[in-house]
Amino acid sequence: MKKSNFLVLALILVIAGTVTGCKPKEEIKEVTLQWPCIWVGEDSKAEAVAALVEQFNADNAGSIRVEIEAQPDYDGYEQKIRTSIAAGIVPDVFTMKLNPTTKAYYESPLLMDFSKELDMGWSKDFNDGTVSQATVDGMVKSLPYEVAITPVWYNMDLLKKAGVSSYPKTYDEFLDTAAKLKAAGIIPTSQMTGGSNAWTSMLWYSHFLASFGGKNVYDNPFEGDAYVKAAEVLLAMFSDGNTSRDAVGGDAGVSGGHYLAAESAMFINGPWYIGRVKGDAPDVYAATEVGPAPAVGSNSGAMIGFLQTNFAAAANADDPAKAAAAVKFIKWMTKGENVAKISKQSGALFAVKYDASSIDDALQQKFIEASNNASFTISHLAGVVPADVVSEFGQALGKMALGEATPAEFVEMLKKVNNQ
Repeated sequence: MKKSNFLVLALILVIAGTVTGCKPKEEIKEVTLQWPCIWVGEDSKAEAVAALVEQFNADNAGSIRVEIEAQPDYDGYEQKIRTSIAAGIVPDVFTMKLNPTTKAYYESPLLMDFSKELDMGWSKDFNDGTVSQATVDGMVKSLPYEVAITPVWYNMDLLKKAGVSSYPKTYDEFLDTAAKLKAAGIIPTSQMTGGSNAWTSMLWYSHFLASFGGKNVYDNPFEGDAYVKAAEVLLAMFSDGNTSRDAVGGDAGVSGGHYLAAESAMFINGPWYIGRVKGDAPDVYAATEVGPAPAVGSNSGAMIGFLQTNFAAAANADDPAKAAAAVKFIKWMTKGENVAKISKQSGALFAVKYDASSIDDALQQKFIEASNNASFTISHLAGVVPADVVSEFGQALGKMALGEATPAEFVEMLKKVNNQ
């Protein structure tokens, strides 16, 4: 072919491209999602979550990438989310605990409403009733993910060492058990007043409220004698050597540390802690039974249960592509087979439907039995009062434990903040 013919052919192709509007294929821009994540480091979910994010990134290479921003400090993380939302700067995806304070986040136009996607069939992936718990004024701006019950953990080896054959079912039995444990040089209970919510002691208090006040105890917070009576029992937990000397001012590491070290016989936490005790203290894991707290009032067998963690996103604030990417990622994290991997590794329980037949963890099965056997289940106190009240709880508890406030004054301090 002559050179002139090549020039003619090239010109024809250029003209054809111009006429038909053909353009070079545009490069697809990768969407990056920032996820400040608490499931890192020593957290029992860390390994499984990291693997799922890695797999998601591999499957979506070039289009979506999730970057984890490690947030190992739980208290600091919650403060970060509150501050971010107040400032109008919200992470692309994040998790939160749904309570009266965080429900106010639903008012923010920054947060995505997942109602449309749920109506298109996604809701079928969640256990009945859990989505409705996360619905506020018809909006679903956070998705139920991790659920929990928080029974009392009993180290039966320590109880038997003290001459106690079964964990205490009543308050009188508790006092007798505590006396025997102390005589054997064992701390009866793990307690704490520190952290953002005095977590484990707040759970003890919630159990006592359920026993005194029943399933409707939260109808009028801090009204009625159940709150003072429960405070009196909680004070007894801090008195007469019934907890460790470092409980006042101690945080969750102090409370959990004594149980992990087989120094305390009774402790409260949720199923997410199963992986921690199994890995760090296998003898304690093998010795642990779980059940309701000793009945201190007329109601026995109650359990504290709640939505523990919800997924939320603000990716649609400025970029529809990010919104679609966020939905795709959260759908990945809520796939039954993926949730089963996290549950099996950590012991955590979830609001998502998944096949639990492969989960053979003995302590996790005990949690399920405790949930099934509960006479009724209610939330913990921190789930029904504003964050300011939760913050006040630890400070008020510290004063009561040090003899600077009576149980009635302890309740009055919380009531005052609640009514502000």
